[in-house]
Amino acid sequence: MKANQNLLSHPLDRGMALLALVFLYLPVVTLVVLSFNANEVTTIWSGFSVRWYVDVMGNEAILRAARNSVLVATVATLVASAAATAAALGVVRSTTVHRTSVEGLFSLPLLVPEIVTAVALLMLFVSVGLPLGLTSVMLAHAVFCIPFAYYPIKSRLAGLDPALMEAASDLYASPWRRFVRIEMPLLAPGIFAGALLAFISSLGDFVISYFVSGPGSTTLPVYIFGMIRTGVTPEVNALSALFLLASIVAITVAFVVAHRLAGNKLAATA
Repeated sequence: MKANQNLLSHPLDRGMALLALVFLYLPVVTLVVLSFNANEVTTIWSGFSVRWYVDVMGNEAILRAARNSVLVATVATLVASAAATAAALGVVRSTTVHRTSVEGLFSLPLLVPEIVTAVALLMLFVSVGLPLGLTSVMLAHAVFCIPFAYYPIKSRLAGLDPALMEAASDLYASPWRRFVRIEMPLLAPGIFAGALLAFISSLGDFVISYFVSGPGSTTLPVYIFGMIRTGVTPEVNALSALFLLASIVAITVAFVVAHRLAGNKLAATA
């Protein structure tokens, strides 16, 4: 096979790729289309309507759950990003033999089934007497979001040129000044990418939120689960479509910001 041959040049490859795309995106497209269905029966199309979006935007319970989700995701992202940045700096700069073991601990939450993490956190909060509510949900989300924020930051930090820090030290810059003036601007794309992963993971989490939430702290995924227990309704489709739109907007903003950060870095090094 030639090195420059198109991997999708074979008809079978193209067919498999097309089937994979259809399998991934057809349910999403169907959901969005049916969210504009005027009929109360989800599967019977009777005309275009935005009434379900109006109902969702006027439902105070849904809006409260959405506010809870955004608040929890924001706080969890800030805490997880700060902890992940500190952890990445410590691991990358460490020269001890336990470095690999410590780094493996950060990947453990990604390998452990989420139901185990949820039950463990629930038992911990009950044992220490922490009431189940927004605080418990924020703490739980901050814990499981740390690995999502850690690895992009760690990868970015490992790729930095050590000569930059050495040059700053030769110019008598203090460790804090080196971190603020050199490392932080260079780490910004990694921190932003990790924060975005943490935010999206927290926003869409259901299992942990379901176990550690209490009265008044229902997040949007938990609320959607409660709605579909009696069957899928057009309101569920509309709410899910809005949830999808929020994710697309977040990813688009991340792409634009990352592109600008990369452009600023190239301009600074030119």
